[in-house]
Amino acid sequence: MASPNDIKRGSVLNRDKDLWIVIEFQRVSPGKGSSFVRTRLKNLKTGKVKEENLKSAENVTFEDVQYKKMQYLYSEGNFFTFMDNATYEQVSMSKEDIGETAGYLKEGLDVTIVMHDGIALTVDLPQKIQYKVVYTEPAVKGDTASGNVTKDAKLDNGLSVRVPVFINEGDEILINTESGAYAERISK
Repeated sequence: MASPNDIKRGSVLNRDKDLWIVIEFQRVSPGKGSSFVRTRLKNLKTGKVKEENLKSAENVTFEDVQYKKMQYLYSEGNFFTFMDNATYEQVSMSKEDIGETAGYLKEGLDVTIVMHDGIALTVDLPQKIQYKVVYTEPAVKGDTASGNVTKDAKLDNGLSVRVPVFINEGDEILINTESGAYAERISK
């Protein structure tokens, strides 16, 4: 058994017979009382996020997981297939396993797959992913005067986002996968 003081971002804990990954943590030492670790945990099966305070004297169980760099190949029905570029091993995951990150996937994207006992648990995306704008309304003169400085855009993987008015069809942009928002335009 280990102490909550050993927790790091990305650690996987076994809590109530479920695997939880640590998204955020903070060690707290109040002036009165014992210290504790405040955590935000994400369930690797359901994607549910919860906050939990763990007392320093409490025991926690860390699970050994492997992080494999893989490439997204294709989706077939409700399943997504990834391949290890070194061994050519393929892994399929259901849309339920991947959760909301499925919307950011595009063919050829390099991702990190979290594995436990040979089973793929979840997909860890890069913080920013490059997409091509395939459709957006042209900017209308006077839009910025009314405060309307963003517009809808459809990306090459089918994702829709709000982008600044200066973005045109054919532009390459970066999307922040944590917030789902436009990050920047790629210079040509």
